[in-house]
Amino acid sequence: MSMIKVENLTFAYPSGYDNVFENVSFQIDTDWKLGFVGRNGRGKTTFLKLLMGKYPYLGRITASTIFDYFPYKVSDENWMTYDALSEICPTAQQWEFERELSLLEAETDILWQPFDTLSKGQQTKAMLAALFLNSGHFLLIDEPTNHLDMKGRQTVAAYLKKKKGFILVSHDRNFLDGCVDHILSINRADIEVQSGNFSSWFENFQKNQTAEIVKNQRLQKDMERLKKAAERTDSWAGKVEASKYGNGPVDRGYIGHKSAKMMKRAKSIKSRQQKAAEEKSTLLKNIEKTEVLKISPLKYKTDRLASFEQVELNYGSRTVCGPLSFEIRYGDRLALDGKNGSGKSSILKLVAGRGDIPEYRGNISIGSNLAVSYVPQDASFLKGSLSEFAEAQNIDESLFKTILRKMDFERVQFEKNMEDFSEGQKKKVLLAGSLCQQAHLYIWDEPLNFIDIYSRMQIQQLIEDFSPTMIFVEHDEAFRDAIATGVVRL
Repeated sequence: MSMIKVENLTFAYPSGYDNVFENVSFQIDTDWKLGFVGRNGRGKTTFLKLLMGKYPYLGRITASTIFDYFPYKVSDENWMTYDALSEICPTAQQWEFERELSLLEAETDILWQPFDTLSKGQQTKAMLAALFLNSGHFLLIDEPTNHLDMKGRQTVAAYLKKKKGFILVSHDRNFLDGCVDHILSINRADIEVQSGNFSSWFENFQKNQTAEIVKNQRLQKDMERLKKAAERTDSWAGKVEASKYGNGPVDRGYIGHKSAKMMKRAKSIKSRQQKAAEEKSTLLKNIEKTEVLKISPLKYKTDRLASFEQVELNYGSRTVCGPLSFEIRYGDRLALDGKNGSGKSSILKLVAGRGDIPEYRGNISIGSNLAVSYVPQDASFLKGSLSEFAEAQNIDESLFKTILRKMDFERVQFEKNMEDFSEGQKKKVLLAGSLCQQAHLYIWDEPLNFIDIYSRMQIQQLIEDFSPTMIFVEHDEAFRDAIATGVVRL
């Protein structure tokens, strides 16, 4: 057991507008299973790269351990998987790779397949298997769930629960609860470490935020009351002091004494005002606001928007899924469920009429003049400015940026090109664009990849409030269970 100590860490990108971290200090135990959470763009991946020594920084990071990073960049993806894993962990024996793969419910024969022929989910499991065989190393795991289906996430969570010594960046609530024993959270004003899983941390965080809001409201009332009391006392003291010089006989000593007491009282009230203001200034710095989002779904001319009848997807001579039969009716929110590679994204493309349409057999009926809003899985194509994106999508730029602000975009981000955004910020661009569109049917392909937990809850609330007709793929179990009205199993 050893400690990783961070002292007065300050870092900014050379082209950055402000500091990513400023005088940050904390420490963590290398035996912990640490979940790492925070809003998109707060610096989670950046911090992992600082631990890896990728960037210069101010302050001090002290650690007596070797850091390994996931995802690992294999030197040659054409290598056999066994050779790729041997690069990651040169000391491991074949039987050790096979044991770890079995624990991850991965076929051991993938060792003798070219690494680039494996599915993304298989690659994830293979890399984790090899990385955890590096004895004594501390693993930095960055978003491992993005290429895992729901069953894969459950399997990996169970695997990680048996390990120790890692930081895990994830926005999947159920996944975090299944495998971590501490939470490292990047908040608005600080970084905190707390024992327990995500749910216990989030409950405490919400309680603290509620307490701060209540305290702030109380102090606000106290300050208003003290302000009025100070004004009354100042006025009374002034009148009493002025009465010393009125007509007729007066006891100027008594009046002066009374005036001095009232002035002293006024000073005391002002001092209490100042203390209340100072106390108030320390509050609300970590409040995470999730503003209400809106969407404008359209009512279609008929109850049925689309139907699939005995549809089979084919990749060359191989049948990927089917025969598949289902309908999309007004008010439906259908979740597609299936293993990685089972054709979920292809089904969405068929409904949307977007991208490379796969070969299929069977009957597909799509309503005429059906207005569709489509969010693809991949956001890497985003380039240029937000204004250019809004113009290309024919959406209202002002509304588009307002929605992004509600999704925790800082105004400074509006001046950047999208290629400089984090992966989560890119996905928010696609989602915000979709929310600007009036559509009969919303088709979202893994919309929550890289999206922070607060925004996930925000989007979930939006769907529950406005009930748009949807067909979607999403492996976040908590989100899917909350919004899906039905499941189509592939």
